Amino acid sequence: MGFAGAMAVAMAVDALLGWPAPLFARIGHPVTWLGRLITRVDTAWNRPSDPPAFRRAAGVAGALVVIAVSAAIGWVLQSVLALGWIQFVLVGILAWPLVALRSLDDHVAAVAGPLQAGDIAGARAAVSRIVGRDPATLDEAGIARAAIESLAENASDGIVAPVFWGALFGLPGIFGYKAINTLDSMIGHRSERHEAFGWAAARIDDVANFIPARLTGFLFVLLAPRRTEALSCMTRDARRHRSPNAGWPEAAMAGALGVRLSGPRIYHGSITNEPWLNEGARDPLAADITQGLTVYRRAMLLLAGLLAILGFA
Repeated sequence: MGFAGAMAVAMAVDALLGWPAPLFARIGHPVTWLGRLITRVDTAWNRPSDPPAFRRAAGVAGALVVIAVSAAIGWVLQSVLALGWIQFVLVGILAWPLVALRSLDDHVAAVAGPLQAGDIAGARAAVSRIVGRDPATLDEAGIARAAIESLAENASDGIVAPVFWGALFGLPGIFGYKAINTLDSMIGHRSERHEAFGWAAARIDDVANFIPARLTGFLFVLLAPRRTEALSCMTRDARRHRSPNAGWPEAAMAGALGVRLSGPRIYHGSITNEPWLNEGARDPLAADITQGLTVYRRAMLLLAGLLAILGFA
C-alpha cells in the first residue's frame, strides 16, 4: 500500500505549491506535453477522407498508443528510483503535477469572489475559464451553478481518479490515467471530426472514472452539511445525468448544498436540455460556491488522510 502514501505526498505538495506560474512558463506542464502528443496522433491518424469504421479503429489504436506510452514512462521512472520509503516520497513528488487539487480550488474561488461582490462581468470571465457554456447568458444562479458543477466533476476527474489509480499502480497508474482523461477532453466529444475517432477515448474514460466518481460522491456525502439529503439526491438523481460518472459527485454536491444543479444550458448559441439534479430545490447563489468549496476541501483532506494511513501506518 506504499503507493497510497505516495499519493498523499502528491496531494500535500500540490496543496502547498500548486503548479507555480514561473515553472509553467519555463517548461509547461505534463498535461500540455500530453496534449501535443495527442494532437500529433489526431492529425496523423484521423483523416476525414477515411470511412467512419476505419477512423474508429484508428482512434482505438491511437488512444492505446498514447496511454501505453504514458504508462511506460511512469514505469521507467518508477523502476529507477531507490527502494524503500524514499521511493514512495519520490513517486509522490513526480505524481504531484498530475493532481489538480490547488488549481481547482483557485479557479472556483476566483468565481466566488467577484460574484459575492456583485461583479457579474468578472464572475462570468472567471467561470468561462472552467466551463464550456456561453458565459454571456449566465446570471448569478447560472454562474454559481456552473462553478459548483465544475468543482464537483473535476474533484473526481482531477484529483480522486488520478490518486486512485496512482495508489493502485504508482506512476504507471497516474500517468496512464492522465493520458486517458486528456484524450477524452481533447477528442472524446461528439463533434464531426471526433465522433468516430474519439469513440474509444470517451469509452475508456468512462471505465477509468467509474469507481472514482462514485467514491467522490460518497466523500461529499460524508462531509456534507446535509448528509441525508446528499445521499438521497446522489442515489436518486446521479443516473439522470448525461454522463455515466459525473452525475455522482454533482448530485451529491447538489444535495449537500440544498440547491439544484445541471438543467438547461447554452453551448455555442444552442440550448441543451439537461435534466435537473435535485429538482425542486432553490437555485444556487454566490455563498453556495463558498460552501461547496468547504465540502470539497474537507473531502480532499479526508482522502489524503486515508491515503496516508494506508501508505504509512
